Order: sequence, then structure tokens, then C-alpha cells
Amino acid sequence: MSIAEKFVNMEYGPAPEDSKEVAAWLGRHGHRFQHFIGGGWQAPAAGEYFDTLDPSNAEKLASVAQGAAADIDAAVKAARAASSGWRALTPHARARYLYTIARLVQKHSRLLAVLETMDNGKPIRESRDIDIPLVARHFYHHAGWVQLLEQEFPEYVACGVVGQIIPWNFPLLMLAWKIAPALATGNTVVLKPAEFTPLTALAFAEICQEAGLPAGVVNIVTGDGSTGEALVKHPDVDKIAFTGSTEVGRAIRAATATSHKRLSLELGGKSPFIVFEDADLDSTVEGLVDGIWFNQGQVCCAGSRLLMQESIAEALLAKIQDRMSTLRIGAPLDKAIDIGAIVARVQLDRIRKLVDQGVADGATCWQPQVTLPARGFYYPPTLLSNVHPTSIVAQQEIFGPVLAAMTFRTPAEAVELANNTVYGLAACVWSESVNVALHVAAQLKAGVVWVNCTNLFDASCGFGGYRESGYGREGGREGLLEYMEPAWFKNAPLLPAVKTPAPLEPESEEDSSTPGIDTPAIDRTVKLYIGGKQARPDSGYSMEVRAADGRLLGEAPLGNRKDIRNAVEAARKAVAWAKATAHNRAQVLYYSAENLSQRRDEIAHRLAAVVGEKQAAAEVDLSIERIFSYAAWADKFDGAVHNPPFRNVAIAMNEAIGTVGVICPREAPLLGFLSLVMPVLAVGNTVIAVPSEAYPLITGDLYQLFDTSDLPGGALNIVTGYTSQLLKTLAEHDDIDALWCFGDEASAAAAKAMSVGNLKQVWTNEGRAIDWFNPRLAEGRWFLEHATQVKNIWVPYGE
Repeated sequence: MSIAEKFVNMEYGPAPEDSKEVAAWLGRHGHRFQHFIGGGWQAPAAGEYFDTLDPSNAEKLASVAQGAAADIDAAVKAARAASSGWRALTPHARARYLYTIARLVQKHSRLLAVLETMDNGKPIRESRDIDIPLVARHFYHHAGWVQLLEQEFPEYVACGVVGQIIPWNFPLLMLAWKIAPALATGNTVVLKPAEFTPLTALAFAEICQEAGLPAGVVNIVTGDGSTGEALVKHPDVDKIAFTGSTEVGRAIRAATATSHKRLSLELGGKSPFIVFEDADLDSTVEGLVDGIWFNQGQVCCAGSRLLMQESIAEALLAKIQDRMSTLRIGAPLDKAIDIGAIVARVQLDRIRKLVDQGVADGATCWQPQVTLPARGFYYPPTLLSNVHPTSIVAQQEIFGPVLAAMTFRTPAEAVELANNTVYGLAACVWSESVNVALHVAAQLKAGVVWVNCTNLFDASCGFGGYRESGYGREGGREGLLEYMEPAWFKNAPLLPAVKTPAPLEPESEEDSSTPGIDTPAIDRTVKLYIGGKQARPDSGYSMEVRAADGRLLGEAPLGNRKDIRNAVEAARKAVAWAKATAHNRAQVLYYSAENLSQRRDEIAHRLAAVVGEKQAAAEVDLSIERIFSYAAWADKFDGAVHNPPFRNVAIAMNEAIGTVGVICPREAPLLGFLSLVMPVLAVGNTVIAVPSEAYPLITGDLYQLFDTSDLPGGALNIVTGYTSQLLKTLAEHDDIDALWCFGDEASAAAAKAMSVGNLKQVWTNEGRAIDWFNPRLAEGRWFLEHATQVKNIWVPYGE
């Protein structure tokens, strides 16, 4: 073809990236890599290796050590040995290490970018221009955080030894997202990279050596799923941070339930890409290219569900098809390529299978006329239109270059369709009306919302999901908190184990009282409190409540599964509380404190029969103060506006989680109840609370208190009964968004183990004692942070 013909056609010729430096690096290692443990290279205990392939041609790149339990044990021991020394360094010394790593990432950026593309299959333009600069940015940003830790988090300490498991779609960037905050906060790390893409993690190990990082601070053990399982189950790991599939996230939640390991999960997504009729369609299409065909669609937050307003659907689909026809597919080291190779044969087969199923469900499949390379793993950009919202391609994460398109008519319908998924990782909203965009963004169940932009990330801005997309955040201030905990809590003593009586046939209300001097003068049988009304238990049974000296004080209802169901239904309907302004919520809480103060002596007198006069008086007085504290916090626990290095601001909003189940502590029946329920209510959640099993009669005082305090019906629901039985029902209920459990160690483990069904957020005291009478420990930001989840809304602005 002549120059004139090329000028007319504007076709791109090949522009291959030079891979000689990577070839030389692989050659220096003999195309064979061991584990990086204790600052040096260590052969696998079992002597086994596996091959990692170049997805673009299916050729072998290197042999990599297969990690076994013995290798994980060696790495954890090395990390534990290095832990105290790393924490003992001054913040400035740790900051300099992270800064040095950032500089070295920049120094070796071309090697890392080419190596990433060869091991993963993504286009070199993406590795070079997006991934590697963000890797350096994370280490620079967290070097700054180290310098400020003692000022910003004065009473927090590192978790200890952190096990980290990362996926294959952004191998080095995910490493940076996890290692940078972990090291910044004083932890040591054992990281397992993905089986398909281990090479840049091993190159990073050399960077750690070059930076002079103390031996054992970072350890990298390669292997398959069994290696990750050994890391998750290792008893001397203090925290697990995992990014990957929701299915594996559930398995990790179950495996860590009986331990004290902290856990953060960044899981799958099925993100909506919402386009309103007033959107700039040409800009929208370019955003869509980044939203779904970036990294071959192998992105957890890919905009894989296109929701179009009906009036512009036909025009938008035509523009999308025209743009798809211009996408260039081929060898990812070609700098002119838009779509590279799928990471592995197994992933390619999964994509094909799901697309075939989508077509069988009624979708129309359109693909541009492109010739795919004869070697390697490639799949063309694919548009599925006429997709039903219940189709497998609208509900399951495909993790490939496949877009499922649907239509809507109104903003309300758009929100309903967008939230019609078990996931909640990210979303895009395209509209020229900022009112429409922000109105919709606030209603989306997603941890990140991009307005008129897509797939923007920065170390200063938290990233993470709602619902079955996991919990915890990476990046930003909230990402640091994932790797720290209050110093006092880490060493708090365990509560004694509690044996909860659970008779098969509890005594009924009619025959449970005993005549004689032990019978109260007036029978005090309280009721459940559901939907703002007193309610009899479905079981028809009650439980005796006795004083410290054995006297019968009264009876409390034995709630069951149906009572919890009714309470959850009432809580989900209490939209008035969730939509109330923070100021109005504060006023209701202040009014509750006022009403409690008026009944102080009466409530303290009854409570004294169980906990003694001194504690009872202290509980009531501190309860009034605690309600005041959370009334004060209600309109002051604000978010932030981040200023990432783009033409955007990211609005970080502290949002209510939804409906929260709360298992209250035994030891402080009134103060413990209010110390947990008040922060949850203050930020706009609705609550199903199980009061202290030692004194559930407090319910009678509480529902009278809230009845007179203008709390909307259903905002707070109280179900009494045996904690172990009600805990199970709350944990397994799919319409409970979060569960707080403050009891003994067995209760904490049960709460985590039984909550894997919908991966609800679980926060427990790990069976540790909390001094509810010490406001420094028992109130404030620590509680509010667990009562909220952060949504980052990215909004473009200016020039």
C-alpha cells in the first residue's frame, strides 16, 4: 500500500514494543523462579513448578514455584520475625522505604509494563500508561500517609502479619493497592499473586531488594488456589485481604470465621452503565469503550450492563456498533492495539459459554467483522442487545469483552434496573444534567459511581463494593483503616464463654409464673417491638428473667424466625428514617435522651435488680450521654471531597449500610444496647436489635422511650429471646445488610460463619471485653465507621 493510500485509509500499521529487556530478565533467571521469602529466593518445599504462558501466543514464559503449606509457613514466620522491627522504625524511615519503591517502579517502568503485557495479555498502552503509573502513585501516596500516621491515627496500631491474595487482571496494580497501605501502617506481608500472572510480583520482589527493604517485610509465595488456601488458614496470620471472585470470597469468609483474622474482600461486579437521553452520545460511546473493552473486559468494575433511555437506544446502539468496528484486536505488544488477549484458555471458554447462554435466553448477538490472531486466546468485542434483566448475561459476571444492553424509560426505572443485581461495586451515569446524574448516583447501590467518565482510579480515593461485591476499601483514608485497629482492642481480654439455655419446649406465658413470694406484684411480661408497635411473639412462649438473687422479675418473649422476618420487613419499609436529614435524625436522638433523663430513677431502679444499684445508675447516666454523643455525630460524620490528579473531584460520602442486625452484650443491658444501636441509627440505618439475654426486660423501657421520641415505626425493632437462635436467623437472612455481634468468642465465630450466604458485613468484638463505661473505647468514630460504607462519586469539572 502506498503512502497516499495509507493516508486515505488511515489504517494503523504494526508498532511492536521491544521485548528484549524482558527476554534478558527472564534469561537471567533461567526462565525459572523460586519463592521470595525472608528477603531472598527460596526453592519450593515440594520441589514443584508450574508454567506461566503468554496469552497472546500460548507460549511458555517461565516456570514458577508451586507453593505448599510449608512455603506459606516459612513466609509467615519470616513476616512475623520482621514485624516488630518494621513497626519500631520511625514513620519517616518507613516513609523513605515506600518513597524509594515508588522511584524504583518508575525507574523500571518499561520492563514492568512489557512484562505485565506479556504475562497478562493486556495492550501495552494500558500497562504503560495506566497500570504502572498508578503503581508508583500508590507508593508515593502511602509514603505520605506514613509520615502522618501518628497525627491522624494516634490510637491505632498495625494488624500484624497480613496475608494478601490478588487476581490476574491487574497483577502489579493490585499488588500496589494491597502492599502499599499494609507497609505504610506497619504491617508485614505475605502475598500470593494469581497463578496465571505471577511475574510482575516476582519482579517487584527484586525492587524490594534494590530498595533495601528489611528481610521478611514483604514475602511473595506463588502457586495455585491451594497455596492461597494455606495462607488463609494459617493460624499466625492476623488479616486476610483478598481480591477475586465472590465464590472464593465466600469460602474465605467461612474459612476465617472461627479465627480472629480481620478480613477485607473486593469481589465481583456487574456494573451498570446508565445513559440518559440528554447525554452527549459521542462522549458516552468513548466512555463505554473504556468501560467494557478496557483490559478485554476483564475488570471487576467493568460497565458490562448498558442501560439506555428508550428514546435514544436505537441511535446509541448504532454508534456503538460503528465504534466497535474500529477497535483493533491483536498482539498486545503492538502499541496500536485496542483489545489484547484473554488471560487463559479456561477464561476464554467461560466467556464463550456465557455468551451462548445469553443468546439462548433471547439476546441478539452482534460482533464486528474482525480477523482474530490464529495463535493465542482472543475474543471479539461483543454487543448483546434485547437482554432480559433476569438473563444470565445480565446477572452473572462474564469478565470478558461482552456488553449486555437493556432499556429504561424513567430515572426510577433506571435505578431499579441498576440495583437489580447481587453485586454493588461500581456504576456509570451519563447525563448533561448534573441534577439527574447526582440524584441517580445517590440511589445506586455501588461503592464507586463515575459521572460522565469511567474507570478512574487514584490512591487518594477509596475503591470497594456494596453487597456481594465485598466489604472494605482500598485507597484513601478508609483503605488505611483496613490495616489497623485500635491499640486497646488488639489486647483486650476475652469474655467468659456463655452457655445459653435453649429448652426444646419453653414454658408458656400461662404457666411460667410461680405462686408465692417470688412472684412480682404485677406480672411484667414485655412484648416484642416491631414496626413501632408492641407485638406478641409468634411462638407464644416466653422466658423467665430473674434478678441477681434469683427473684423472678418478669418474662420476656421468645422471638423466633418469623418474628425476625417481620422485624426485617418493618425495617425495610422504614424509608422515612433513611431519607430523613441528618439534622432531623439528630433531633430525634436528642429527644430520646431527654425522655430517658426524665425516667432515669424509674429505669435505674428496675435495672438495679440485675446489675446492682451502682452500675444501674451509671448505665442510665452514661446512656443519656451516649445518646447525646450520637445525636451530635449525626450531622457531623461527614465524608470528604478528594482532589485526584485528574480533571475531577471525587465526593466520598459516608452512606448508611441499610438494615443492620445487632446482638447486644450481656454485661451492660442498657448502656451496651444504646452504645451499639445509637451509632447505627445516627447515620440512617434501620435496626433489628436483640437485647441482653441477661435482662431482656429492658425492652419494655426502651419501646416506651422511643414511642415518645418521634422515632419512625420500623427504624428500630427489638426482638428478645435466646441469642444463639436469633443470631442464626439474623446471620442467614438475605435482607440483613450488616450484622454486629458483641458476645462471647463462640457467638462472634458463629456470626461470621453463618453470614456467608449474602456476604453481609459482619463486625464483632471477637469475644473480647469492651469497657462500655469508658467513652474513649465504647463510642465515637470506630463505631460510626462500621455503621457506614463509603461511596465515591467522581464528577468532572472545569478545564
